[in-house]
Amino acid sequence: MTPPPSARIRVLLVDDHKTILWGLDRLVGSEADGMEVVGAASDMAGALALTAQLAPDVVVLDLDLNGSNSLDILPTLAAAPGTRVLVLSGTRDREQLDQAVLRGARGVVGKDAAPEIMLKAIRKVHEGELWLEHGMLGRIFEEMRKPAHIPPPQADRLASLTLKERKICQLLADGGGAVNKALAEQLYISEHTLRNHLTAIYHKLGVTNRLDLYIFLTTPPNGRHDG
Repeated sequence: MTPPPSARIRVLLVDDHKTILWGLDRLVGSEADGMEVVGAASDMAGALALTAQLAPDVVVLDLDLNGSNSLDILPTLAAAPGTRVLVLSGTRDREQLDQAVLRGARGVVGKDAAPEIMLKAIRKVHEGELWLEHGMLGRIFEEMRKPAHIPPPQADRLASLTLKERKICQLLADGGGAVNKALAEQLYISEHTLRNHLTAIYHKLGVTNRLDLYIFLTTPPNGRHDG
């Protein structure tokens, strides 16, 4: 049974190539089990305007828009309530892709990816997971461990966590790249319940995503700034 529109993943497409936009629109629109395209933009101004207007669940964002680098607008898109950004890229430039994640993208998928991979990446990013290659994940963690990215110590906030939340934090600290499904299985809970716990943990610790949480948990107290 086709889910009601309110239950579907609402996707905004941003790419300056009409052929790619057409293909993505057909691909996402063919997913009767849970996705719909709510809009499309071909430049940064359009991406910002439609994100503010439509509040999509996922923005599929090309990094190169008519010669302009969309890294400049990525933090704004990623900060939109309820919106997550999946970068669609034809570049192999590691530094540029790493910067995309550091600026708020929840995943990176190549333009040459198979259709099923693209759809899976959209779903996983929507569910709150990261869609990154292991090599990129390691580089991002190392970059975020640098002083500029390290959050201040918040012992009182750590103390506010429940036993279950502390267990989740321990598992994340031991294996920061583990996907939600694997973590949920270790905890004998559903992925939905895990996402609820993670939301509560983010709020209590003052972080915004799993990357921030991992760094917060694995950085020694004497390696943090006091703000």
